[in-house]
Amino acid sequence: MGTSGRAFTAAIVVAWLALFQGLLVDLVGGYYDAGDNVKYGLPMAFTVTTLAWSALFYHNELQAAGELENVHAGIRWGTDYFLKCSSRKNRLYVEVGDPALDHQCWVRPENMQTPRTVKQIDENTPGTEIAAETSAAMAASSIVFRGVDRAYSRRLLNKAKLLFQFAKAHKGTYDGECPFYCSYSGYNDELLWAATWLYYATRRPVYMKYILEESISANVAEFSWDLKYAGVQVLLSKDRRIYRLSRPKLKAISAQFILIALTTKFTSPKVVWFTLEMEPTLNMLQAQHFCSQSIVICLPNTTKSSLVETKNSTQPTSLALLGNRLTTDWEQTQKGDPTWWGLGRIHQHKRTTEELQSQY
Repeated sequence: MGTSGRAFTAAIVVAWLALFQGLLVDLVGGYYDAGDNVKYGLPMAFTVTTLAWSALFYHNELQAAGELENVHAGIRWGTDYFLKCSSRKNRLYVEVGDPALDHQCWVRPENMQTPRTVKQIDENTPGTEIAAETSAAMAASSIVFRGVDRAYSRRLLNKAKLLFQFAKAHKGTYDGECPFYCSYSGYNDELLWAATWLYYATRRPVYMKYILEESISANVAEFSWDLKYAGVQVLLSKDRRIYRLSRPKLKAISAQFILIALTTKFTSPKVVWFTLEMEPTLNMLQAQHFCSQSIVICLPNTTKSSLVETKNSTQPTSLALLGNRLTTDWEQTQKGDPTWWGLGRIHQHKRTTEELQSQY
């Protein structure tokens, strides 16, 4: 994901990127999806939730590495955006940009000329998955900032509660982000995910009651922006009361997911993780979050390549982010000016294992 707006001044400072988002609505900020100039609410909220979880789980390690402040800044960049998107009760802006037109124009964010259309969910057009995931992001982040900025933490928590109520009261799957981010798993997992984070943020019995009454039996081999059951199970396995109430089943399910995440059956000789067709690196990181104290993103030594952007000729020199492009607009692209895919790339699109092996 790439940042939108005037990026936070952490380890890396990014110049202003598309400061005018939407019509008469301040939607500056947040993150672009993958290498696009589109902001999708569902995967972005999941990213912030997972980042907040990492900040909590790896707090000491991040602090020792001197990266905790940067992680906090990255989380806040997302939550500030979500606060803007949810400024009115029972309304949430969920997408900025036109995906179809954006995908036809490889251009840096600061030079984009494609329409910045805006989509929203509300009482008449519900989107339970997105509302609940945004609630989870706010609740998890409120815990992160509790000892750093108490007022901001309370603001996030209050918004998380409102979004959860909105998601519960107006149920329905939003298909406005299809075909790019369709929710195939339904919204029950997002509601449980949000309730779990709200329970940890408040310790209020009402959220535990919801979890215990609404939980369903689910054995899954995936933790992703669309499927949150494994995250709920692993989170709840750490709570003594809930763990005691459903210990045998919860223990078995959580352990099963960890074992699946550690298995190598989804790998190929030159691809680290190949369980889903899209975003293999993202999926690998999500799984590894449960299983490892440290994550090294690298391709196998057979190619001596890594996912680190570098000048080394043996590895990709430019990530799939439009801000890294040398050309500024579609006209230059058509003229044959240098593009990021001509300099080495990280694959994000559907490929067969054989194609992936031939590319690296």
